[in-house]
Amino acid sequence: MIDLTRVLDHARIPELPNPYFGKVRDCYDLPDNRRILISSDRISAFDRILAAIPYKGQVLTQMARYWFDHTADICANHVLDYPDPNVVIGQKLTILPIEIVVRGYLAGTTGTSILTQYKKGQRILYGHVFPDGLRDNQALPAPIITPTTKAFDGGHDEPLTVTEIIAQNLLSQTQWEHLSATALALFARGQKMAAERGLILVDTKYEFGTDTAGNIILADEIHTPDSSRYWRADGYEAALSNGTRPPSFDKDIIRSWVAERCNPYADPIPDIPADMITATAQVYIDAYETITGQTFVPDTTGATPLDRVRLNLSRYFG
Repeated sequence: MIDLTRVLDHARIPELPNPYFGKVRDCYDLPDNRRILISSDRISAFDRILAAIPYKGQVLTQMARYWFDHTADICANHVLDYPDPNVVIGQKLTILPIEIVVRGYLAGTTGTSILTQYKKGQRILYGHVFPDGLRDNQALPAPIITPTTKAFDGGHDEPLTVTEIIAQNLLSQTQWEHLSATALALFARGQKMAAERGLILVDTKYEFGTDTAGNIILADEIHTPDSSRYWRADGYEAALSNGTRPPSFDKDIIRSWVAERCNPYADPIPDIPADMITATAQVYIDAYETITGQTFVPDTTGATPLDRVRLNLSRYFG
């Protein structure tokens, strides 16, 4: 039973230093080059906050933990500790100014997705040339990287090509080559492990930063339903044949609901009903259990999730 009252809609804790509040995470910089990253239950799409989904922050933190553990041989990550189910203590990094998006299928609903742009008639996307006649959600011949600007302070991500990245000095050629090879290796590992669980890892985004020595480190999260699109493999072929959206394990369920009712980039977001909130929470829980093979156990300690987080972070209070 999903308790709709157990939500962490924010983690604004005045006793913690140097706050930064993002779309989904509430973060605090500690004076010793560490950062506290608290995953709230907010759900973001179309560059907006849509709702708060019970247990979502815990699911994302613990699923990212699973993937960080299973990809550490490919790329070092920022994680130092997990003091709470919703919290990561991470190494403070200088975040690189682009997001690396890897796509294995012609899919998506947002303005930067290749399917959205392809259906508008565009055939050169992110420097890649696409032929006519591709079907919605069709597999690409090989995964491609579609980088975007890293939008800070609530801005909008913009498509980039490799040529633009180098010309604008966003990354050096060496950095780009390292990042692209690493991202494709991470995606290949993710697709392989997902397939073993009856899932298709469709696309994902990675965020990288540099430490004080200039080393490139994987940051943020990895292969979660917020950063990635998953489909159930056993429903994919039927959906491809009849032109419907494959059964998914990601926030497309709520993105699609909103997009069917308004222009989500311009119109007010309609009130999202309780049954959609519950269904979305269940998608996150099902995703965790299917991908990791572990039973999800919500942490219900504390009068509220915020009370629990505050207690578990009290050692960091100034």
